[in-house]
Amino acid sequence: MQNVLIDHSLWLNLAVSLGVGLLVGTERERSKGLDPDRSLAGIRTFTIASLLGAVSTIVNFWLLVVSVICVTVFAAIAYIERVDKHPGLTTEITLVFTVILGGLAISAPSLSASLAVTAAILLAAKEPIHGFVRGAVTKEELNDFLILAAATLIVLPLVPNEFVGPFSAINPRNLWLIVILVMFISALGHLALRLLGGRIGLPIVGLVSGFISSIATVGAMGERAKETPALVESAVAGALLSCLSTILQLTLLLAAIHHPTLQAMVMPLIFGGVSVALYGLMMTLNSYHKNGAEMSKPTRSFSVKTALILAAVIAVVLVASAALSAWFGQAGLVVASAVAGLADVHASTISVASLAVAGKLSPVNAVIPILVAFSVNAISKAVAAVVSGGNEFASQLIPGLIIQVTATWLGWWLF
Repeated sequence: MQNVLIDHSLWLNLAVSLGVGLLVGTERERSKGLDPDRSLAGIRTFTIASLLGAVSTIVNFWLLVVSVICVTVFAAIAYIERVDKHPGLTTEITLVFTVILGGLAISAPSLSASLAVTAAILLAAKEPIHGFVRGAVTKEELNDFLILAAATLIVLPLVPNEFVGPFSAINPRNLWLIVILVMFISALGHLALRLLGGRIGLPIVGLVSGFISSIATVGAMGERAKETPALVESAVAGALLSCLSTILQLTLLLAAIHHPTLQAMVMPLIFGGVSVALYGLMMTLNSYHKNGAEMSKPTRSFSVKTALILAAVIAVVLVASAALSAWFGQAGLVVASAVAGLADVHASTISVASLAVAGKLSPVNAVIPILVAFSVNAISKAVAAVVSGGNEFASQLIPGLIIQVTATWLGWWLF
């Protein structure tokens, strides 16, 4: 019975290999056309190449290596003979890749099929991709993308993931993540400007990005407002809607951790969410009623300098919060929540709700520490607004933060 199952699995993997070759080969057959000087490889060649990889893998791994080398040599010879008429290497490289996918289908059929579909999509989307890169993406945007990729894929793995500095308060990896988040969110805002326009694009990006990091979103929106003053109202709306995302996150966290604490917090959360949503909507409408002057489109997706400055300010806040914690100790839960709220309101909310779950704190008494952390976190957002966006951006954002915090406390006081 076991041998039957093994044979059945083997035949299934061979079928996947056949499908891989047919899929990629069909796309290449369609693209090569009927020209006499067309590429030599079509649906039959790619299908056989995939099966060659599969059979070679079944026999011996080194036979697969030899097969890949032979196909590579044949593809190179074909390319040299036709380089004047067909300078591209896509078909030749895809042929070698298909042999490898055929071999992969024997050990990981799902991965092989997924890669084949991805390759077929990339091959079929040649014209749209080329048109986008050559016509829609500017040189500055490409440079920014490379900077963001390098910061994420090269620098981030090298940054130490341990607490250092005064009071062991600074984690370099976390700070670098803040830098990456600010650049990434700013790039999203830039993309929204290109696709949707500033008046609606930035508020949408702010609402979505607020679930990643509200403070980073405030920094990114401030950067956008400083670069393009005509977009100040839209940037403020985006920053405020990121604060609405914070309210929604707190609601989800409390619902997941401790429902009685959520019930105790429901009116403050409603008051705070509605107030900031209305203020953000007002700023969005203001941007629509501005004069119809043409707004200059920003050429850069983000500012590395602004992201680094914001990370430095957050580092100072972290050291200050650690110092307060060391001086006051853990005797006062409110003080501890305020200290934690300087950097992140979610961590404080989780800690307080966990105490309520453990029975060490009643749901009613859990409200004050959470509101204190929320209020102190608004101060960090105000600092980020001043640093990244300057006085004009901060002067319009800070009243919204004050209204939200006041409404949150009012919801607690009234109910």
